Amino acid sequence: MSKLIRVSKGLDIKLKGAAKKVINESPMIEFFTVKPSDFHSIKTKLVKKTGDLVKAGEAIFYNKECEEMKFVSPVSGEVVEVVYGERRKVLEVKIKADEDQSYLDFGRVNPVGLPEKEVISRLLESGCWTFIKQRPYDIIADPSKKPKSIFISMHGTAPLAPSYEFVLEDKMRAVQAALNALSILTDGEIHIAINHRKKHSIFKDLHYVNIHKVSGPHPSGNVSTLISKIDPINKGEVVWTIQPQDLVIIGELFLSGKYQAEKTIAITGAMVKEPCYYTTKIGASLETLLKGKLTGANARVISGNVLTGNNEGIKGSLRHYHDAITVIPEGDDYEIFGWLKPVANKVSITRSFTFSWLFPKRKFNLNTNTNGEERAFVITGHYEKVFPLDIYPMQLLKSCLYEDLDEMESIGMYEVAPEDFALTEFVCISKQPHQEIVRKGLDLMLKEIG
Repeated sequence: MSKLIRVSKGLDIKLKGAAKKVINESPMIEFFTVKPSDFHSIKTKLVKKTGDLVKAGEAIFYNKECEEMKFVSPVSGEVVEVVYGERRKVLEVKIKADEDQSYLDFGRVNPVGLPEKEVISRLLESGCWTFIKQRPYDIIADPSKKPKSIFISMHGTAPLAPSYEFVLEDKMRAVQAALNALSILTDGEIHIAINHRKKHSIFKDLHYVNIHKVSGPHPSGNVSTLISKIDPINKGEVVWTIQPQDLVIIGELFLSGKYQAEKTIAITGAMVKEPCYYTTKIGASLETLLKGKLTGANARVISGNVLTGNNEGIKGSLRHYHDAITVIPEGDDYEIFGWLKPVANKVSITRSFTFSWLFPKRKFNLNTNTNGEERAFVITGHYEKVFPLDIYPMQLLKSCLYEDLDEMESIGMYEVAPEDFALTEFVCISKQPHQEIVRKGLDLMLKEIG
């Protein structure tokens, strides 16, 4: 049964450079990169080396702890470089794409009526299982554990987030095919969140799902908010989460028998000349994709959004789970007594020396300057104003720092992911790295409790 979910706590950060609803032709991209660091907690084992030829959908490496879990190439071509770090840890696998793409054929099949084991096997072999993440721990789902429910948010509320109503409008057949397959893998419900303002949403005709309308500021579009309001996680329980455009890739696997790693990404930000959408593939070179599209050189190129994305730089690539590229000014300039003088061009939830609260609809051109250095935690009550979950954020962060597993469990660590603390990090006057702290806390729990 669907419901209206109202979220009152949060903060909408309105930035300049939102993408126009136009899909432009993507330039021909020669190089693609797969980064094992995208797949948290996975121990990788390479099956391809420099000089090897691969097809799109062919395995590059697999998970040592679950050898059936394959990580595949987004394109066909030649492996031109494997970048190693300390202790021969694989950091990147670079592939030079063929002009004419060839795909590994997994066979077309209608998922309706398939045995559960066959659906799981097909997703693992094709690399599509990597798109299914689990809570707790915010890692790739364990195929041996059945989720009590599955959550998908079609309502992007992060700064400059793409419109899923727009990018998925002509891909609903693939979305439904993916939902058909996922419904076999859970005895519970598949829950989808949509914007409450959409009276005629394209997602309302989907089968095997419960539709929930969501209202409120960011992070009302985060799946954690949806989980906490509908089906909270208790110890020993597992739920799955999937991002909207990843459903298309899963659906295409069943419809065409191919791993088609295409995404319609939003190229946004104040330093983009004409923000709009482009269709490209996972791992695409940002240097080629952004060529001639930026207004200046002193910019930070982020794969993802400004709150949770990765600082890739112009030489980087589109990361596995991202569907946006954000380019904003680099904050390497400093103001004398900037902490003291009144300003109107910065966002703040306080009313001291800032006036952003006077202009609720104004869009800002913010840079990456943190306006201060890291210092000890100060109790201000700001975190609670932007954190909608029924959890004490300050106490949870501190329990992660002093590694008290019992306290982390009792406060609600099973329900959260690092992205849920992006806003508390943004408003933190102590400049503490909240997402990093939570990630380390989750890793500790995964190691000690499992």
